Amino acid sequence: MTDEGSTGAQVTGAQSLIKSLEHAGVENIFGIPGGAILPAYDPLYDSKVRHILVRHEQGAGHAAQGYAVATGRVGVCMATSGPGATNLVTPIADAYMDSVPMVAITGQVPAAAIGTDAFQEADIRGITMPITKHNFLVTDPAEIPRTVAEAFYLASTGRPGPVLVDVAKSALQAMTSFDWPTELNLPGYRPVARPHSKQIREATKLILEARKPVLYVGGGVIRARASKELRVLAEMTGIPVVTTLMARGAFPDSHPQHLGMPGMHGTVAAVAGLQKSDLIISLGARFDDRVTGNLDSFAPGAKVIHADIDPAEIGKNRVVDVPIVGDCREVIADLIVALQAEQDAGTTGDYEGWVKFVAGLKARYPLSYDTPAEGLAPQYVLERLGRIAGPEAIYCAGVGQHQMWATHYVGFENPQTWINSGGAGTMGFAVPAAMGAKVGRPDTTVWAIDGDGCFQMTNQELATCTIEGIPIKVAVINNESLGMVRQWQTLFYNERYSNTDLQSKRVPDFVKLADAYGAIGLSCESPADVDATIQKAMEIDDVPVVVDFRVNRDAMVWPMVAAGTSNDDIKYARDLAPDFEEDEL
Repeated sequence: MTDEGSTGAQVTGAQSLIKSLEHAGVENIFGIPGGAILPAYDPLYDSKVRHILVRHEQGAGHAAQGYAVATGRVGVCMATSGPGATNLVTPIADAYMDSVPMVAITGQVPAAAIGTDAFQEADIRGITMPITKHNFLVTDPAEIPRTVAEAFYLASTGRPGPVLVDVAKSALQAMTSFDWPTELNLPGYRPVARPHSKQIREATKLILEARKPVLYVGGGVIRARASKELRVLAEMTGIPVVTTLMARGAFPDSHPQHLGMPGMHGTVAAVAGLQKSDLIISLGARFDDRVTGNLDSFAPGAKVIHADIDPAEIGKNRVVDVPIVGDCREVIADLIVALQAEQDAGTTGDYEGWVKFVAGLKARYPLSYDTPAEGLAPQYVLERLGRIAGPEAIYCAGVGQHQMWATHYVGFENPQTWINSGGAGTMGFAVPAAMGAKVGRPDTTVWAIDGDGCFQMTNQELATCTIEGIPIKVAVINNESLGMVRQWQTLFYNERYSNTDLQSKRVPDFVKLADAYGAIGLSCESPADVDATIQKAMEIDDVPVVVDFRVNRDAMVWPMVAAGTSNDDIKYARDLAPDFEEDEL
């Protein structure tokens, strides 16, 4: 939030709203105008703020998310009342689950009409109450600057999240004075960033006593910009690291201590590392069901240090031995200081046997895939994409098989280069999120990795990208199916493929579709052409590119822990269960 003091100028509420967004440091807004929000679009016409006209409000919300994750700044989306506002519900819920800082501005019917079922009225404040960090209904134009300032502060501090500001049309049309607040008073909202020193001492003691510790790294490390500190902690202790779906890139994939991603489709080494550990050091993670599997059998011999900015997460799913409330960057920094002091005094942990054990698992059960007799192996496509585009590029994924293959095979070395829908699992996320990421970091190559099912939900934003000069690249992993659902039908429903055949290699023609949107369309179905096709896409920098990779439809995501079962029951491949008994320890 920038502080430019108070002006006291007489303006309309709409002018006050736009001036408030300018004072909050907003540079880009994704949105669509409509009746209730229309007064705000008139002063926006003359504003230095860039408005990007999307083709669907859901696209505006996901673009704001992509912008926020890529830049670390608050993403902003705007919509009108009723259906405009309700179309933002999915991205708001998505941002809430994944702790993405976002402010959604919505228009509302005039104050006198609220509650009358007026045209395009919806109680968006009530609808979004469970999925926002906080939300506001503004009927008094004098409250607009303070409300906007509070919204941005709430969205970006503590555990980040979405905040909704719903503004009545009457407030936008009325005259008011513009007074930007120089300080904020939010009783009851005091997020704790610095951890308690006693808890750091207790955690240090457990770390030194442990013989089989694991650093369980969640998205909170990305949000806290704590990747450098994490690497220092990991390397000074030698403790193995697992990074969740939301934390990919927080610790380099190439690092020898990295075991990969844990959970339902995690690596054998990461899953076994957690299961067999005697101490889990959880940093900005929330013991999600996709990581733990059946909670009753999850890491039965492990004590838990749980550090999180949100006290509500600590102990929510797993009993904790040492709770630490605080920002991950501060927590890790304090742990480094405490452990260094112990090392200087001659006290270090003994993890040699444990490190050898998990390294053995990593070597014995590497990520692997079969090369199909016909069509492309999707894993090969993503492996080559990651190699050619490189670790400095940003990759935004939709949800499903392609998301899991991407997180395993692209190869992530840096934070803020992997953007996906984790908690909500929202199909259609990739294209608009990539659009937002490219707006936020225009000099960075941005790839949307999408399935043919996801792509057909939000590909209309290619029109926005073409017109607005946002040259994203889209890799469509086209297996002509709702692939993850089809995989479950293969494994659990006797191959009864009910309503998962999209016929996407026939309708639509993605190359022609790209051309219709003013983008470049490419197609690839031979392994021999994969590198050249990706190189060609990389060379195009002035318009969006869509590549239709026609992959084998029977490819499946492995490893896998079936939903609701124990992580001990992980399958390395369809008919192969790994052995991770601790004979080597």
